[in-house]
Amino acid sequence: MQTAYLFPPAILLLNCLMAFLAIATTNITTDQSSLLTFKAHINLEPSHILSNNWSVSTSVCVWIGVTCDIHNQRVTALDISSMNLTGNIPPQMGNLSFLDSVNLSRNYFHGSLPRELIQLRRLKIIDFKFNNFSGAIPYWFGFLPKLQVLNIRNNSFTGFIPPSLSNISTLQDLDLSFNPLQGKIPEEIGNLYNLKTLKLQYNSLTGVIPLAIFNMSTMETLVFTGNSLSGNLRVDICHGLPRLKGLYLGSNKFDGEIPSSLSGCSQLQLLDLSYNKFSGSIPGEISNIKTLENLRLGSNYLTGAIPQELGNLQNMEKLAIGGNFLTGSIPSSIFNISSLQYLDISSCNLSGILPTNMCTHGTQLEVVYLHLNQLYGQLPTRIHKCSALQILALSNNSFSGPIPRQIGNLTFLTALYVSTNKLTGIIPQEIGNLYNLEYLDLGNNYLSGSMPTGFFNLSKLLLVTLSNNQLSGNLPASFGYGLPNLEGLYMTGNRFSGRIPDSISNCSELRIINFSFNNFTGQITNSFGALKFLEILYVNGNNLTSESPELSFITSLTNCRFLRTLSVNGNPLNGILPASVGNLSSSLRYLYAVNCDIRGTIPNEIGNLSNLISLSLSGNHLMGLIPTTVENLRRLQALVLFGNKLSGSIPISVCELENLYGLLLQQNQISGAIPDCVGNLTTLYYLYLDSNRFISGIPENLWQLKNLLELNLSSNFLGGSIPPEIGNLEAAILVDLSLNQFLGIIPSTVGELKKLVTFSLAHNKLQGSIHDSIGRMLNLENLDLSHNNLSGWIPMSLEGLKYLKYFNVSFNQLSGEIPFGGPFKNFKHESFMFNKGLCGDPRYDVPPCRTISNNRSKRKRMLRGVFILLGTLALILFVALTYAFRRYRKKDKVPIGTDLLSSTIPLRVSYYEIFEATDGYSESNLLGTGSFGSVYRGTLKMGKDVAVKVFNLQLQNAFKSFDVECEVFRNLRHRNLCKVISSCSNLDFKALVLEYMSNGSLDKWLYSHNYYLDMKQRISIMIDIAAAFEYLHHDYSTPIIHCDLKPSNVLLDEDMVAHLSDFGIAKLLSEGESIAHTITLATLGYIAPEYGSRGVVSTSCDVYSYGIMLMEVFTRMKPSDETFAGDLSLRSWVNDNVPNAVFQIIDSNLLSSDEEHFNEKLNCLCSIMELALNCSMESPKERINMKAVFATLKKIQIQLLAYYA
Repeated sequence: MQTAYLFPPAILLLNCLMAFLAIATTNITTDQSSLLTFKAHINLEPSHILSNNWSVSTSVCVWIGVTCDIHNQRVTALDISSMNLTGNIPPQMGNLSFLDSVNLSRNYFHGSLPRELIQLRRLKIIDFKFNNFSGAIPYWFGFLPKLQVLNIRNNSFTGFIPPSLSNISTLQDLDLSFNPLQGKIPEEIGNLYNLKTLKLQYNSLTGVIPLAIFNMSTMETLVFTGNSLSGNLRVDICHGLPRLKGLYLGSNKFDGEIPSSLSGCSQLQLLDLSYNKFSGSIPGEISNIKTLENLRLGSNYLTGAIPQELGNLQNMEKLAIGGNFLTGSIPSSIFNISSLQYLDISSCNLSGILPTNMCTHGTQLEVVYLHLNQLYGQLPTRIHKCSALQILALSNNSFSGPIPRQIGNLTFLTALYVSTNKLTGIIPQEIGNLYNLEYLDLGNNYLSGSMPTGFFNLSKLLLVTLSNNQLSGNLPASFGYGLPNLEGLYMTGNRFSGRIPDSISNCSELRIINFSFNNFTGQITNSFGALKFLEILYVNGNNLTSESPELSFITSLTNCRFLRTLSVNGNPLNGILPASVGNLSSSLRYLYAVNCDIRGTIPNEIGNLSNLISLSLSGNHLMGLIPTTVENLRRLQALVLFGNKLSGSIPISVCELENLYGLLLQQNQISGAIPDCVGNLTTLYYLYLDSNRFISGIPENLWQLKNLLELNLSSNFLGGSIPPEIGNLEAAILVDLSLNQFLGIIPSTVGELKKLVTFSLAHNKLQGSIHDSIGRMLNLENLDLSHNNLSGWIPMSLEGLKYLKYFNVSFNQLSGEIPFGGPFKNFKHESFMFNKGLCGDPRYDVPPCRTISNNRSKRKRMLRGVFILLGTLALILFVALTYAFRRYRKKDKVPIGTDLLSSTIPLRVSYYEIFEATDGYSESNLLGTGSFGSVYRGTLKMGKDVAVKVFNLQLQNAFKSFDVECEVFRNLRHRNLCKVISSCSNLDFKALVLEYMSNGSLDKWLYSHNYYLDMKQRISIMIDIAAAFEYLHHDYSTPIIHCDLKPSNVLLDEDMVAHLSDFGIAKLLSEGESIAHTITLATLGYIAPEYGSRGVVSTSCDVYSYGIMLMEVFTRMKPSDETFAGDLSLRSWVNDNVPNAVFQIIDSNLLSSDEEHFNEKLNCLCSIMELALNCSMESPKERINMKAVFATLKKIQIQLLAYYA
C-alpha cells in the first residue's frame, strides 16, 4: 500500500531526470528534426506555407513561425496560429528544450497532447485555443514551473479540471473555457496566488464556487458564464478580491438575493449576473461602485422598482436589466448618466410614461430596448437630443399619439421599431432625414395619411414594415429611385391607392413585396420583371388590371428566376393567360390567380412549371380543355380550377400527378365519364367534381382511395347503382352523391364510414329501405336522403347519432313511427314531409300512430323505463359495494385501482393517496388544464413531489386519451420523455402520476415577462426534443407519432432539461404502416397540412410541428398570433425573411447588433431558421426526418458555443 502512495512522485522524478538529460543532449539539429517531424504530422495545409518554407536546406531559425535565441541559436518560440492546419502533435515536440512560448491557436489540430511535452520546462506561454484537442486536460501541466499563460479554450477537452494546476505558482492567466469539462471547480485553484485572469465559461461545471477563489488578492477577472454553478453569492464576496475588475457569472443557477456588499468591489468595471435565479430587489448599494461601466442583471427573478440610485453610476456605459419581474416606472435618474450608451429594460412589465429627461443628458446613448412592457403616453418630443442613437426598440407597448417629427434629427439611427402600439397621426416628413436607417417597423398601429416624400430617399433601407395601419395615398412615381438596397417591403392591410410605380424596378435588391389588401388601381407594372432577386410577390386584394389582354406582367416576371410565390387573387385583370406563363421561374411553387376575370384557355405551357405545388385559377371565365401537359407537374399537390367554364373530359394525364391531394374541378362544364385511372391517385384527399356534366357510373377503383377525405360528385348525370365498395372509404368525412340518377338500394356497407360527417344521397332514384347500419356512423352531423323512392321504417338506431344536426328524408315513401329520442327531438317537420306513411309526434306534422302501434310504442317505453330503473338500482348497488370494499381495503392499506403501467413501474398509488397528495385537488395545487383533464401538483407520503393528471371522464375521448397514454408509456424509456411514475384507474376515476417538472412548461418560459431563455438554452431545449422524437420515430420498435407538439407540452426539469409530455392523442403505427388516419384533435398552428385537412398522420406530422415550434422558440411569436392572418402565417413570415432579414424576426432579446461575434451568431440563427423551414415543408415527402434534425442542431450548437466568450 505504501508503494502505491510513492508511485506518482517516482514517476515525476523520472520525468524531471529525463527532461534534464534531454536539455543536456539536444541542440539546434534536434530542434530542426523535431519541427520537421511535426510538419510530417500535419495532414492538411491549404496555404502550403510550411511545406514550402520548412526545409532542411534553410536554417530552422529563418523558418516562418519560428523564433531562435540569438546567443545559443536554439528555438525559443513557435507561432503558427491561424494557418488552417490540420493534424496532431507528435511526441518529438518535447525535444524543443529551449521553447518558452508555443502558439498553435485557430487551427484544426486534434488528438490528445503527448506526455513528452512535460520536458519543456522553460515554457511560459501555451496558447492552443480554437482547435479540436481532446482527452483529459493533462495533469502534467501542473509541473511546468515557469508557465504564466495557459489558454486551451474552444477545444474538446473532457473530464475534470486537474487539481495539479494549482502547482503552477507562476500562472497569471488560465483559460479553460468552451470545453465540455464537468465536475466541480477544484478548491486548490485558490492556491494560484499570482493568478489575474480565470476563465472557465461555457463548460458543464457544477457545484458552488470554492471559497478559496474569493481570497485570491491578485485576481482581476473571473469568468464563469454558461455553466451550471449554483448557490448564493457570499456576503463578503469583495473582501478578498480587492483588484477585481470583471465578474462574469451569467447563465448559471445562482440564486438568493444579490448582496449589497458588492459595493465593496471598488475597482469593478463589469458585473454580469444575468440569466440566473436571483430574486429580491436590485440593491441600491451597487451605485457605490463608481468604476462600474457594464451592469448585466437581465433574465432573473428580480422584483420591485428600479433603484433611483443607479443614476449615480456616472461611468456606466451598458445597463441591461430586462426580463425580470420589475414594477413601477423607469426612474428618470437613469437618463442622468451621461456616459450611458446601451440600455435594455425590455420585457419587465414596467408601466408609466417615458421620463421627460430621457435624452437631456444621454448624448452618448446608442441603443435603447424598451419593448415588451406596458409603457404608455406619447413618444417624447425631445428624443432628438439622443443624437447618437442607433437602435430604438419600443414595440409591443401602449404608446399613443403621433410619431414626433423631432425623430428626424436622429441621423445615426439604423433601426426603428415601434410596431404594435397605438400610434396615430401621420408619418412625419422628417423621417426622411434618417439617412442611415436600415430597418423600419411601424406595423400594427393606427397611422394614417400618406407616406412622406423624404421616406423614398432613405437609400440604406433594407426592410420596411408598414402593415396593418390606415395609411393611404399614392406611391410617388419616383418611388424606387432612392431605395436601391431594399430587400423586404410589407405594406399589406392599408388603404394605399393609385398605380404601383414603374420605378419600383430600381429597387434591384427586392426579394419580398407584399402590397396585398389595399386599394391599388391601374395596371400591374411590367417593372416587377426587372427585380432579378424577387422571390415573393403578393398584390392580391386590390383593384389592379393588366397592361394588355395577354397579361403582359406575367411575361415580364419570367425574368425573375428566383420567384417562388405569385399571388394576384381578387384583381379584375380581365385578360387571357399567356403562353409565357410556362417561362416563369423553375422555382415557382405557388401560383394564385383566383377571381381575376381571366378568360380564354389554360395554355399548354403551364406544364413547364415543373416545381409547382399549388395551382389555383378558380373563379374565372376559363374555357376549353384542361391541358394534357399538366402531367409534367409531378410535384403538384393542389389543382384548383373550380368556378370556370372548362369543358371536355378530364385528361388521363391528370392521373400522372402522384403527389396530388386536392383535385377541385367543380362548377365547370366538364363532361364524359370520370376516368378509371382517378383511382390510381392514392394520395388524393379531396375530390370535387360536382356541378359538371359527367355521365355513366362511378369508376370501380375510385372506391379504393382509402385516404380520400372528401368526395363530392353531386349535380351531374351519373347513374347505375351505388356499390358495396363505398364502405372502403374509411377515412372519408364527406360524401355527396346528390342530384344524380343513381338507382337501386343504399348498400349496408355505408355503415363502415364511421368517420363520415356529411352524407348526401338526395335527389336520386334510390329504392329500398334505410339500412340500420347507418346508425353506426357515429360522427355523422348531416344526413340527406330526400327526394328518392325509399320505403320502410326510419331505423331506431339513428337515435344513437348524437352529433346529428341536419336530417332530411322528405319526399320518399317512408312509413311507420318517427323516432323521438336522441337528435330527433331537435328536428322539425320539414325533415319528414311528403312521406304519407309516417306517424308520430304532432310536432312533425304527421298523424299519430295507430292504437296497436301506440300500444307497441307505450310497451316499448314501459320496458325501457323498467330497464332504466333496474339499471339504476344495479348501479347504486355496485357503487355502494365498491365504496365499502374501498374502505375495507383502505384499512389494510392496500391501494385501490388498476395500475396499467405496473408491468414496468413497480410503484402503485391509490385514489386516496392521490386525493391526500393534492389536498383534495385543491385549486392552489392546480398546475394547468388540458384537453382531457387537469394537472395538479402533489406530494406523496414518501415525500416525493409529483404531477397528477386527472382525466375528466365526462369529456369525449377522455377514456381513449388515458388508454393511449398508458399504451405509449408502458415500454418507453428516454431521458427526454416525461416519466410516468404510476397510474390509477377504475370505473369512475383515471389518473396518471407523473414526475414533477419544477421549471414548468416551455410556453411559460417563452411568454412570461419574468422568465427568459438565452440562445444556448433554447437550442439545448430543442435538441432535447429532437432527441425524444428521434427515439419515438426511429429507435423504438413501433414508430410513435405524438400528434400535438407545442410549447405547453414541453416540460423543463430543475436542470432545464426538456421532456416531451401529453401523449393523449398519440398514434402508434402498426408494423409496416407509415401513415394512419384520424380525426384532427391537435392544436391549430402546429398541425401539418395533411393532418389538419385530411386527418392523415405520419412521423412527418411531428416533424412539421417541430419546425413550427423551432421558429416560435427563436422568434417568440406564436403561430396563432393575431399578426398572422390571411396568406401570412408564421412559416411564410419566416420564409420571407430568411436569410436576408433574420435579425428582424428573431426574439430581440437573443442577440444585440453590438455584441461580439454578432455576424457568426446571426448565421447560426439563420441555419436554425432554415432547418425549421426544411422541417415544415408543405409536402411530407420533402421534410427531413428527426435523425437529420438532431444531427443538424447539434452541429449548429457546437458552432454557436464557440462564439460565446
